[in-house]
Amino acid sequence: MKATATRIGSGTGRALRSAAAGAGLFAAALLGLSASANGTTPDAPSTPARDTVEATSNRVLDVLNSGQTQEQKLKALEKIGDERFDLDTVSRLVLAKNWNRLDASQQTEFRTEFRQLLLATYGRRIDDYGQQKVQILGERPEPRGDATVMTKVVGGKNDFRVDYRMRPKDGEWRFIDVVVEGVSLVSSYRSQFQELMSKDGPDGLIAKIKETNARAAAGEEIPDPTARPGARTESAESL
Repeated sequence: MKATATRIGSGTGRALRSAAAGAGLFAAALLGLSASANGTTPDAPSTPARDTVEATSNRVLDVLNSGQTQEQKLKALEKIGDERFDLDTVSRLVLAKNWNRLDASQQTEFRTEFRQLLLATYGRRIDDYGQQKVQILGERPEPRGDATVMTKVVGGKNDFRVDYRMRPKDGEWRFIDVVVEGVSLVSSYRSQFQELMSKDGPDGLIAKIKETNARAAAGEEIPDPTARPGARTESAESL
């Protein structure tokens, strides 16, 4: 039987594929014992997590609706994302126990290539997001001092739910997961990366991400990651 090569982002991925505008806000995000939503940890932010989501979404929409070129918008969104997105925590979450199989240099290389993969997957679709708006539905406390902010994205072809998992870091709220209609971005990538790690190890995984990024640089559109229906964010509680 002929083996089939695993391609990152291939598959059906119903919610993430139909909702990359949760990536409208996530497009910006691209590119820390239980506590209240305001947190009681030493570096707990002084404001609710929902304030960060609202402020970030407003900044993102301002960029998307500006008269800048796509490349200028991408640079502005990357800057917002680097400020608000906890790439180190997300990298650990998507690899879970496999994170410790990478040595320090591999971890650094993985973070770099994973960031580029997110940019390749979502960044080129920013023109689809500008007319949408984010409604804040509520906020709930999570273990480890985290909070989940529930939102609805409206104004496109279909309204849909997007929940943002937030974690305190250096006195601010940072995005660590995006859950679109119940499907977790972290869990989706984790599923793919576990398969690649099992077959090819750390070097093989990094090589596959580099290959995917090279295809994107050559103009190929990278699909949203596959996800099993109902994937949840329990992975965010494991670190």
